[in-house]
Amino acid sequence: VQLQASGGGLVQAGGSLRLSCEASGRPFGAYHMGWFRQAPGKEREFVAAVSWSGDRTYYTDSVKGRFTISIHNAIATVYLQMNSLKPEDTAVYYCAATDYGDVQTSLKGYDYWGQGTLVTVSS
Repeated sequence: VQLQASGGGLVQAGGSLRLSCEASGRPFGAYHMGWFRQAPGKEREFVAAVSWSGDRTYYTDSVKGRFTISIHNAIATVYLQMNSLKPEDTAVYYCAATDYGDVQTSLKGYDYWGQGTLVTVSS
C-alpha cells in the first residue's frame, strides 16, 4: 500500500491543523494506522494509532487531550486532528500502516510509511 500524507504547515502556538493520510494500491479496510513524528536532531517517535475498525485509539502522553486520530475506510484515509499546538510539536509527521497483528505503537510494528509532512509551530 502507498501512503500520502498532507496537511502540514506553519501555525502559531495554540492553533490547530488536521493531517490527512490517503492510502492507495491495495484494499484499505484491514490496516491498523499510526502517526509518528521526527523533530530535528531527534529520533522518530510514536504519536497516535488507531485500529482498522476505528474502535481503539492510542496516544503518546504528550498529545493526549489535544490530538485525535480517526480512520475512514470508505475513503481510505486516516486523519490526525491537532489542537492546542505547542512549539514542541514541531516535527515532520509520518503516517504508517500495518496489516499484521494488533494496533502497534512502535516503529518496527509498521510495514508501510508515507513520505512525511512538516508541521511548524511558532511561539
